[in-house]
Amino acid sequence: MSMSVDGYIAGPDDRPGQELGRNGGRLFNWLDDRMSEGINGQVYAEALATGAVISGRRTFELAGRWQGDHHDGVPIHVLTHHVDPADEPPGSAKYYTDVNACAAEAREAAGDRVVLVHGASAAQALLAAGQLDELELHVVPVLLGDGRRLFAPTGLDHIELELVRRLEGRDATHLRYRVVHQDGKQP
Repeated sequence: MSMSVDGYIAGPDDRPGQELGRNGGRLFNWLDDRMSEGINGQVYAEALATGAVISGRRTFELAGRWQGDHHDGVPIHVLTHHVDPADEPPGSAKYYTDVNACAAEAREAAGDRVVLVHGASAAQALLAAGQLDELELHVVPVLLGDGRRLFAPTGLDHIELELVRRLEGRDATHLRYRVVHQDGKQP
Protein backbone atom coordinates (compact mmCIF):
# COMPACT_ATOMS: atom_id res chain seq x y z
CA MET A 1 0.00 0.00 0.00
CA SER A 2 1.28 3.44 -0.91
CA MET A 3 0.52 5.74 1.98
CA SER A 4 1.09 9.33 3.05
CA VAL A 5 2.95 10.00 6.29
CA ASP A 6 -0.41 10.90 7.88
CA GLY A 7 -1.86 7.49 6.94
CA TYR A 8 -3.93 8.13 3.81
CA ILE A 9 -3.98 5.73 0.85
CA ALA A 10 -6.16 8.05 -1.27
CA GLY A 11 -6.94 11.72 -1.19
CA PRO A 12 -10.40 13.09 -0.40
CA ASP A 13 -13.28 12.50 -2.83
CA ASP A 14 -12.02 9.25 -4.36
CA ARG A 15 -14.54 8.13 -6.96
CA PRO A 16 -14.76 6.97 -10.57
CA GLY A 17 -12.84 9.44 -12.69
CA GLN A 18 -10.83 10.51 -9.64
CA GLU A 19 -9.88 7.07 -8.33
CA LEU A 20 -7.06 8.24 -6.07
CA GLY A 21 -8.94 11.28 -4.76
CA ARG A 22 -7.72 14.86 -4.89
CA ASN A 23 -3.90 14.88 -4.82
CA GLY A 24 -3.84 11.11 -4.22
CA GLY A 25 -1.81 10.49 -7.36
CA ARG A 26 1.14 11.91 -5.44
CA LEU A 27 1.28 8.63 -3.52
CA PHE A 28 2.35 6.80 -6.66
CA ASN A 29 5.10 9.06 -8.02
CA TRP A 30 7.60 6.45 -6.90
CA LEU A 31 6.20 4.18 -9.63
CA ASP A 32 7.83 6.47 -12.20
CA ASP A 33 10.92 4.38 -11.38
CA ARG A 34 9.12 1.02 -11.61
CA MET A 35 11.18 -0.13 -14.59
CA SER A 36 14.49 0.99 -13.11
CA GLU A 37 17.13 -1.26 -11.62
CA GLY A 38 16.92 0.72 -8.36
CA ILE A 39 14.96 0.12 -5.18
CA ASN A 40 11.60 1.22 -6.63
CA GLY A 41 12.06 -1.12 -9.59
CA GLN A 42 12.89 -3.97 -7.22
CA VAL A 43 9.79 -3.39 -5.11
CA TYR A 44 7.55 -3.14 -8.19
CA ALA A 45 9.02 -6.35 -9.65
CA GLU A 46 8.24 -8.12 -6.37
CA ALA A 47 4.61 -6.99 -6.61
CA LEU A 48 4.38 -8.39 -10.14
CA ALA A 49 5.85 -11.72 -9.00
CA THR A 50 2.84 -12.43 -6.79
CA GLY A 51 0.65 -15.42 -7.56
CA ALA A 52 -2.81 -14.10 -6.65
CA VAL A 53 -4.57 -10.87 -5.70
CA ILE A 54 -7.08 -10.15 -2.95
CA SER A 55 -8.93 -6.88 -3.37
CA GLY A 56 -11.74 -5.10 -1.64
CA ARG A 57 -14.82 -4.59 -3.82
CA ARG A 58 -14.53 -0.79 -3.78
CA THR A 59 -10.89 -0.90 -4.92
CA PHE A 60 -11.77 -3.47 -7.58
CA GLU A 61 -14.50 -1.22 -8.98
CA LEU A 62 -12.43 1.99 -8.82
CA ALA A 63 -9.64 0.18 -10.69
CA GLY A 64 -12.03 -0.61 -13.52
CA ARG A 65 -11.99 -4.25 -12.38
CA TRP A 66 -8.48 -4.32 -13.91
CA GLN A 67 -10.33 -5.47 -17.01
CA GLY A 68 -10.18 -8.93 -15.45
CA ASP A 69 -6.37 -9.13 -15.41
CA HIS A 70 -4.38 -7.49 -12.61
CA HIS A 71 -1.07 -8.87 -13.89
CA ASP A 72 -0.05 -11.94 -15.84
CA GLY A 73 -3.49 -13.55 -15.50
CA VAL A 74 -3.17 -14.23 -11.77
CA PRO A 75 -6.49 -14.96 -10.04
CA ILE A 76 -8.26 -11.95 -8.51
CA HIS A 77 -10.19 -12.65 -5.29
CA VAL A 78 -12.62 -9.84 -4.43
CA LEU A 79 -13.93 -9.45 -0.89
CA THR A 80 -17.43 -8.01 -0.85
CA HIS A 81 -20.37 -7.76 1.52
CA HIS A 82 -22.85 -8.97 -1.09
CA VAL A 83 -22.62 -10.98 -4.29
CA ASP A 84 -25.14 -10.18 -7.00
CA PRO A 85 -25.56 -13.41 -9.01
CA ALA A 86 -26.19 -11.31 -12.12
CA ASP A 87 -22.81 -9.57 -11.77
CA GLU A 88 -20.33 -11.75 -13.60
CA PRO A 89 -16.77 -10.63 -12.71
CA PRO A 90 -14.35 -10.38 -15.63
CA GLY A 91 -11.41 -12.66 -16.35
CA SER A 92 -10.14 -14.68 -13.42
CA ALA A 93 -11.92 -12.52 -10.81
CA LYS A 94 -14.19 -14.20 -8.26
CA TYR A 95 -16.30 -12.69 -5.46
CA TYR A 96 -16.18 -13.80 -1.81
CA THR A 97 -18.17 -12.80 1.24
CA ASP A 98 -16.16 -15.07 3.57
CA VAL A 99 -12.73 -13.62 4.35
CA ASN A 100 -11.26 -16.97 5.45
CA ALA A 101 -12.41 -18.76 2.30
CA CYS A 102 -11.06 -15.90 0.20
CA ALA A 103 -7.65 -16.06 1.90
CA ALA A 104 -7.47 -19.86 1.67
CA GLU A 105 -8.32 -19.95 -2.03
CA ALA A 106 -5.95 -17.07 -2.80
CA ARG A 107 -3.09 -18.86 -1.02
CA GLU A 108 -3.88 -22.08 -2.86
CA ALA A 109 -3.99 -20.27 -6.21
CA ALA A 110 -0.69 -18.47 -5.48
CA GLY A 111 1.14 -21.72 -4.78
CA ASP A 112 4.64 -20.88 -3.57
CA ARG A 113 4.25 -17.20 -4.50
CA VAL A 114 2.94 -14.33 -2.37
CA VAL A 115 -0.64 -13.03 -2.37
CA LEU A 116 -0.93 -9.29 -3.08
CA VAL A 117 -3.65 -7.37 -1.20
CA HIS A 118 -5.28 -4.17 -2.50
CA GLY A 119 -7.61 -1.90 -0.56
CA ALA A 120 -7.97 -0.72 3.01
CA SER A 121 -11.13 -2.70 3.72
CA ALA A 122 -9.63 -5.93 2.42
CA ALA A 123 -6.46 -5.43 4.48
CA GLN A 124 -8.48 -4.63 7.59
CA ALA A 125 -10.75 -7.67 7.12
CA LEU A 126 -7.77 -9.99 6.58
CA LEU A 127 -5.99 -8.55 9.59
CA ALA A 128 -9.08 -8.92 11.80
CA ALA A 129 -9.46 -12.56 10.69
CA GLY A 130 -5.81 -13.33 11.44
CA GLN A 131 -5.21 -13.95 7.74
CA LEU A 132 -2.63 -11.23 7.05
CA ASP A 133 0.96 -12.22 7.71
CA GLU A 134 2.78 -9.14 6.37
CA LEU A 135 2.18 -5.49 5.58
CA GLU A 136 4.21 -3.69 2.97
CA LEU A 137 3.84 0.07 3.14
CA HIS A 138 5.30 2.50 0.63
CA VAL A 139 5.45 5.63 2.78
CA VAL A 140 5.52 8.80 0.70
CA PRO A 141 6.84 12.06 2.21
CA VAL A 142 3.61 14.01 1.97
CA LEU A 143 0.76 14.93 4.32
CA LEU A 144 -2.54 14.64 2.44
CA GLY A 145 -4.55 15.91 5.40
CA ASP A 146 -7.71 14.05 4.43
CA GLY A 147 -8.94 11.12 2.37
CA ARG A 148 -9.16 7.38 2.85
CA ARG A 149 -7.03 6.01 5.69
CA LEU A 150 -5.46 2.58 5.63
CA PHE A 151 -6.24 2.14 9.31
CA ALA A 152 -9.25 4.21 10.22
CA PRO A 153 -10.79 3.25 13.56
CA THR A 154 -11.42 -0.44 12.96
CA GLY A 155 -12.24 -1.88 16.36
CA LEU A 156 -9.23 -4.19 16.02
CA ASP A 157 -7.35 -5.07 19.15
CA HIS A 158 -3.75 -4.10 19.72
CA ILE A 159 -1.57 -5.68 17.00
CA GLU A 160 2.21 -5.86 17.13
CA LEU A 161 4.30 -5.57 13.98
CA GLU A 162 7.93 -6.52 13.46
CA LEU A 163 9.94 -4.57 10.89
CA VAL A 164 11.57 -7.08 8.55
CA ARG A 165 12.75 -4.77 5.76
CA ARG A 166 13.31 -1.08 5.12
CA LEU A 167 14.36 0.21 1.71
CA GLU A 168 14.85 3.84 0.70
CA GLY A 169 13.65 4.52 -2.82
CA ARG A 170 13.22 7.79 -4.64
CA ASP A 171 10.08 9.40 -3.24
CA ALA A 172 9.13 6.47 -0.95
CA THR A 173 10.40 4.47 1.99
CA HIS A 174 9.37 0.85 1.54
CA LEU A 175 8.63 -0.83 4.87
CA ARG A 176 7.73 -4.48 5.28
CA TYR A 177 6.32 -5.65 8.60
CA ARG A 178 5.52 -9.12 9.85
CA VAL A 179 2.26 -9.31 11.78
CA VAL A 180 3.01 -10.78 15.20
CA HIS A 181 0.07 -13.01 16.01
CA GLN A 182 -0.69 -13.51 19.69
CA ASP A 183 -0.69 -17.28 19.34
CA GLY A 184 2.73 -17.08 17.66
CA LYS A 185 1.44 -18.83 14.52
CA GLN A 186 1.38 -17.48 11.00
CA PRO A 187 -1.82 -17.94 8.98
